[in-house]
Amino acid sequence: MKIYTKTGDKGQTSLIGGTRVPKYHIRIETYGTVDELNSYVGLIMCQPIDIHHQQVLKEIQDRLFTIGASLASDPERSKMKIPDLGPQDIVLLEEEMDEMNEVLPPLKHFILPGGNTVVSYCHLARCVCRRAERLAVQLAEESFVDNNITIYLNRLSDYLFVLGRKLNADEGTVENIWNPRM
Repeated sequence: MKIYTKTGDKGQTSLIGGTRVPKYHIRIETYGTVDELNSYVGLIMCQPIDIHHQQVLKEIQDRLFTIGASLASDPERSKMKIPDLGPQDIVLLEEEMDEMNEVLPPLKHFILPGGNTVVSYCHLARCVCRRAERLAVQLAEESFVDNNITIYLNRLSDYLFVLGRKLNADEGTVENIWNPRM
């Protein structure tokens, strides 16, 4: 199977269901940003981190593919069965955050991104996740988007923030607290 099809050479691409749209369409931008996020999650996952976190990140990657498939589908025309994203996927992120927060100091200040390389990757992924969430909300203004997608992306950005804090703590790295000049 060839990777290139030449069908997008004139700036159009197909959604699942056959609808042709410009490559700058909000739906393409949204699932492209989810794909970018998935790449950052993969980058975090292949760092020297705890196996449990790697397994959760692998699960997140799977859910991001599910989200991408949903967003790549024309809600009016696609008949293709795609995997479901459910409330249990959101609960997993919440439970993981609760577990990590049990061993972290209370958050009393804003934290500047960084600390070490893997934590910086978490912050990059968090920012991309927030962008994906904003785009999904914008897309939902004009077309159907499963409500679980926006909720999941919202929780995932929080999870990535807490994961960054936990990975900093695991390495004994002091968090970089923002002290605004007054």
